[in-house]
Amino acid sequence: MIQFYFLSIFCNAVAGYMLIHKKEPGTQKNDITYVVDHDTLRLILGIMSITTGLFKLLSAVQGDVPVIGDLIPALVGFTSGSALVFEYYGARSNLPQTSMDSPVPTTMERLFVMHKKQIGFLALGTAVLHFLFPQALLI
Repeated sequence: MIQFYFLSIFCNAVAGYMLIHKKEPGTQKNDITYVVDHDTLRLILGIMSITTGLFKLLSAVQGDVPVIGDLIPALVGFTSGSALVFEYYGARSNLPQTSMDSPVPTTMERLFVMHKKQIGFLALGTAVLHFLFPQALLI
């Protein structure tokens, strides 16, 4: 479906930018970085990216190879959305923070917190390639 194609490109691009962008304290409400740093928006976009990635696997664009044609954008959307959601709940957890204090971080912390910039660049690159080459296999 074309709607999921658009949502996949949009979610991957915005989630990638949010993961790359470093939060700055004290931003003005009329500044664009205030919108990007808003935690609730990051959570909503993370959930939207996960959902779009899941539905992207289930529905293919007409004329495209089912599942395989949209595999990378779906997996990248699912991964970038998971990174945003994990970042949101990690900051609000009542459990002791072990990611930076512990010499051995957990697997989820290693994947989503320590590599969030790489996930962001991957999501931005996938969004651009998926926009430029809509019928290419695996992009």
